[in-house]
Amino acid sequence: MKKITIIGAGTSGLAAGIRLQSLGFACEIYEKNEAVGGRMYQIKENGFTFDVGPTIVLMPQMYKELFEMSGAKSEDYIHMTLVEPMNTIHYPDGIALQISSNLPKFISQLESFSEKETVGYLQYLSDVYERYVRAKEAFLEKSYRKPSDFYNFKTFHALAKLRTLNNAYQSISSFVKEDKLRKALSFQTLYIGVSPFSGPSIYTIIPMIELLYGVWYIKGGMYQMAKAMERRFLELGGKIHLNQPVDEIIIDKGVAKGIRVHGDVIYSDIVLSNADFPWAMKHLVKDEKHKGKYQDKKIDRMKYSSSAFIMYFGLNKKYPTTVHQIHFTKDFKKNIDDLFNGVVPEDPSYYLYSPTQIDLDLAPEGCEVLYVLVPVPSLHQNHLVWHKDAVTNLRLKVLNRIKKLKGFEDIEDHIVYEKIFTPETFKDKFNLAFGATFGLQPSLFQSLYYRPQATIKSVKNLYFVGSSNHPGAGVPIVLMSAKIVTNEIVRDHT
Repeated sequence: MKKITIIGAGTSGLAAGIRLQSLGFACEIYEKNEAVGGRMYQIKENGFTFDVGPTIVLMPQMYKELFEMSGAKSEDYIHMTLVEPMNTIHYPDGIALQISSNLPKFISQLESFSEKETVGYLQYLSDVYERYVRAKEAFLEKSYRKPSDFYNFKTFHALAKLRTLNNAYQSISSFVKEDKLRKALSFQTLYIGVSPFSGPSIYTIIPMIELLYGVWYIKGGMYQMAKAMERRFLELGGKIHLNQPVDEIIIDKGVAKGIRVHGDVIYSDIVLSNADFPWAMKHLVKDEKHKGKYQDKKIDRMKYSSSAFIMYFGLNKKYPTTVHQIHFTKDFKKNIDDLFNGVVPEDPSYYLYSPTQIDLDLAPEGCEVLYVLVPVPSLHQNHLVWHKDAVTNLRLKVLNRIKKLKGFEDIEDHIVYEKIFTPETFKDKFNLAFGATFGLQPSLFQSLYYRPQATIKSVKNLYFVGSSNHPGAGVPIVLMSAKIVTNEIVRDHT
């Protein structure tokens, strides 16, 4: 039985561990934090429970498949419910659009714009669903080990059919003309940290996935998925070592031999890194000859996703609202452009998440949980130091916006618990390069073959998994990453 050392108990590290353990490998995970999950983390204080990172469950079958492939029933580990409406979008002029997977209900809202816009919206769904099926079969579920895996007629023929050269906003604009609907179908690229005005049009699949597969909620919050994966991994015989930051990947004559933790070398046949790829290459692979094409200078020149400023509020009053809300600023394009030009937006759009609308166990009786996310630049492009004044100013700016919402006028008087995460927090707590919450930006030349793969040529028996690796960010996609790296390890070692 071959021994695998896994660095990091993030989503894809745990998922890969379950898959590999099920296939007869002996896996041990070394995690720097006091609990598993990576960015799928949890704050639990003063009776309030908050998901730290991801909050939206898309493509639930991919969550379930992980447990089922290991011989378990998914319903014994996670309990999901459909969120309705899936989110509410608020525009600066006071109009609100409730996005629903209930088609008759949603159609009536679309028709309030016009029947022509409704036709365009439905045409968009049909077009992007077909592109999604092509992308999944041709690109998302495969690995690229050598140039010929990508540079061939079949690949370029599939790329041509995907029409990836225009950006997400341009692609959507060919179907709908109403600006409100264009925004409603394009902001989701921010889920993976890329601008809708520059991100490849294939990322218009995200709103399609929301509409056709629904937005779901895991009872107890997203962190229950991390705990469920931990439980299943341990049941299969895997081992997890918490509070054990890895200092180095041990490489001898171009072969990974193990890891160094607190000065001790732990040997294994295979090393699988779930640490953020840019951080791992800079900090865990010490010798330049083993970094291959990912030298430190190249890592620094790569494009990084946006980051997040998140406020976690425990409120001692109920605020009836929807679970997910998006609030657009007046100048959406300037907001996004600032975000990717290293400027903290003066008038930012923001996202509200209130899971206590459907899960009362997350707060004391009569209380509410409110998660407020403001997209901000990563530390890669700006020189902002998130000192006390910078945090206070942005907090106040966003709170003043929230206080203008009907029913939220007194919110500041009812905050009884508060915690704030900035890009610095994500950099330090989760070892994310430049605090880029979603890892490497999925730009055209950092996607597919051009994105870091599950393997690198310069070192044998060393593998990578996670959001900065192919196929990219987002929980369903990193679950796919775990499947890809498992296939690569099985290919090499059985």
